Amino acid sequence: MSAGQWIQQVTLGWLAYDLTGSSVVLGAISGLRALPFLVIAPSAGVAADRMDRRKLLMGIEAILATTAVLMGLLVGSGLVELWHLVVFAFVTAAVWATSQPLRQTLVPSVVPRSDLTNAIALNSLAFNITKVLGPTAGGFLIAAFGPAGNFHLQAVAYTCVIAAIYAMRVAPHDTAAARQSSVLANLREGLSYVRSTPVVLALVVAALVPSIFAMPYQALMPVFQKDVLHEGPEALGLLLAAPGVGAVIAALLLASLGNFPRKGALLLLSLGFLGIMLILFSQTTVLPLALLMLVGVGGCQVFYAATTNTMLQVIVPDELRGRVISIYMLDHGLSPIGALIGGVSTAFVGAPTTIAAMGMIIIVLAAVVAWRMPMLRQVET
Repeated sequence: MSAGQWIQQVTLGWLAYDLTGSSVVLGAISGLRALPFLVIAPSAGVAADRMDRRKLLMGIEAILATTAVLMGLLVGSGLVELWHLVVFAFVTAAVWATSQPLRQTLVPSVVPRSDLTNAIALNSLAFNITKVLGPTAGGFLIAAFGPAGNFHLQAVAYTCVIAAIYAMRVAPHDTAAARQSSVLANLREGLSYVRSTPVVLALVVAALVPSIFAMPYQALMPVFQKDVLHEGPEALGLLLAAPGVGAVIAALLLASLGNFPRKGALLLLSLGFLGIMLILFSQTTVLPLALLMLVGVGGCQVFYAATTNTMLQVIVPDELRGRVISIYMLDHGLSPIGALIGGVSTAFVGAPTTIAAMGMIIIVLAAVVAWRMPMLRQVET
């Protein structure tokens, strides 16, 4: 599924630029794909707690396959226009915003609790590998089969996912409690649970704040490549790939650790080191050192993200898991906001100062959470 998402993103970008020649349109479509996570994800969590999660996910994959086929036919006919791309981007993003929290809620139903950390780490590994390889594959596939062929290949991939989900044996979860109240009441219940449960609130804050103040560093890579490191365009690919290398290494290491204790302590340490790595990167003017720091950034990201996910999956009751995970996954929609903040700040104070300030914010966040929520360091999952 992740590979299909990255290939689709490349194909949409290629089509949008081919039709308009406008970089503004490229940015708008990218932002449009993030918007549904802010609007739809919480409602998707309610659906995950009220409905059969396995059947719901199969239905979502069927929608993705159908839209991919229709878009492929439209592109192949030569009748595609910009508004078609906008509608397709929004619809598929809305479906993705529904499927992402849903997929996460299924993990504890198919994986023993003792193997949960390994499963989430391996899922992160797969995501980061496809993040590195997916865009490259998308470009080659456009050259080999054309953009229309890419959409048809995506439809085939989604059909294979449907078959895999159908073969899954998922333990049923209790939907009666959620169905006794309205959808709005269910949503309020999820928000109230997060707000009134200190450990869960600390985990959600530790997930959402870095999405605004840590993730935007990637959007500023062209500035570092050209104005800070004074390297050619080939260095940009290396700068963008380096965090993925660190993420893969960290995911493999985390998977090998198994169900280790004191995950909260690792979460806070990795969050603090993420801030330190960002600061060190911001002050680096030599490409090899910059790449090394970015490998560290990617590794710290996976450590804190996978650990946060594991702890939420274990702590949150099954009947509330969908709603809480959907709140946690709002980070997908907040990252573009952080990129905008980073871009504006860079225009005034420069990229190194912007990234250094973001790193300091992350360090302060880790310190405040450790101070105000000491129980997080002691949680055994």
